[in-house]
Amino acid sequence: MAEFPKEFVWGAATAAYQIEGGATEGGKGLSIWDVFSHTPGCTYRGETGDVACDSYHRWKEDLALLQSMHLKAYRFSVAWTRIAPNGGTDWNEEGFAYYDTLVDALLEAGIEPYVTLYHWDLPQALEEKGGWRSEETARAFASYAAKMAEHFKGRVHQWFTFNEPACIVKMGYGTGEHAPGLKLPLEGQFTCWRNVIYAHCLAAQELRHADPENKVGFVSTGRICYPVSEAKTDVDAARVLTFACPDDDWAFTHTMALDPVCLGRWPEPDICGPRLAASIAAVPQYINDALPLGKPDMVGLNIYNAAPAQMGENGPSYVERPAGYAHTAMNWPVEPECLNWGPRQMQERYGLPMFITENGTARCTMQTASIFWHGIWKSCRRASMPVQMCGDISSGVCWTTSSGTAATGSGSVWCMWITPPGSASRKTAHSGTVKLPPPMDSPSEP
Repeated sequence: MAEFPKEFVWGAATAAYQIEGGATEGGKGLSIWDVFSHTPGCTYRGETGDVACDSYHRWKEDLALLQSMHLKAYRFSVAWTRIAPNGGTDWNEEGFAYYDTLVDALLEAGIEPYVTLYHWDLPQALEEKGGWRSEETARAFASYAAKMAEHFKGRVHQWFTFNEPACIVKMGYGTGEHAPGLKLPLEGQFTCWRNVIYAHCLAAQELRHADPENKVGFVSTGRICYPVSEAKTDVDAARVLTFACPDDDWAFTHTMALDPVCLGRWPEPDICGPRLAASIAAVPQYINDALPLGKPDMVGLNIYNAAPAQMGENGPSYVERPAGYAHTAMNWPVEPECLNWGPRQMQERYGLPMFITENGTARCTMQTASIFWHGIWKSCRRASMPVQMCGDISSGVCWTTSSGTAATGSGSVWCMWITPPGSASRKTAHSGTVKLPPPMDSPSEP
């Protein structure tokens, strides 16, 4: 039976705008999400993150939850506008004080902080100057990273620069579903993309310069395809579809996020659509020269689902799921194979230590939750499980929190959601107990 190694880190992950609240407290400036969520028609029922889970005031309860689950890592993001309200170098001491208190309390509790510097919430003042369309935003981000590294030197050693460039760019500057709500053509989106990558490279240099002990990571999400059989042809087909970057589906790929930072080069033209390839060919040389600076010490993978694939008569092809397949409340398919094949494919291509920085299932029926968690554990315990095949997989982090007990074979699942202003709802609303397979090393072991 496969077991997780003792050095495997169990943790939980959150994002500042989604949990903190305190939108106008402590000297915090406006972010693009503050503006976007208050723009009529931009969010469901006009909901905002003004209060969210109220972690700004109730962080001690969050810490108690982490302790109760015996978790050893907490990945949280810092709101850039708490530190630099206008995105410049006019630093906000009240913002530092808030995160000082949180970091010190985590360390005292034996929980290592994993800090994400950017989880979608760009200062509105920078957006008004061009946002990610401008290289100046990349340079401002590097200054912010340098200040954070200087301030938390000796206390924080695990840093992730960006969370999900696919969501930052495609949904924020492409479809307009996320802040700042723009709808640019592919070429405009790619300009934003290359500036995010450039910002990561500049920030990585600053983080390492501030403290050689700092570890720098980059969190990606994107398409994962798994083979419908173990046949080599199907395995190859799944790999091809996972890493392909066609013009109509290039952003939600790990290739676009990880090739430039991990391999020091952009994806090859033969796997890119013609418009994307042309945009890549036009990247300024100084940005290409900066790519090696951004090679991460660790890769974060946010993996929630996958798509079945096979080698068809005309080449690699997707396989239609059967009628009635299990899905979450967000209509995402329940695909436990995502945590088997996803890390395997990423390890083959990049060969770097990996963290599963997010996974989980949206609030759903207990039957669907049981299918999800049972499948995840079963997938991870297979003879070909990623923990065995890819010895550098270092961490499992649920979005937002989960725990399990080997003794009882059960797990507890919590859900997180944005709440309307004034609501008392919390991300710690207990969703029930899910029956899991029998014993394995679990996060509940101290």
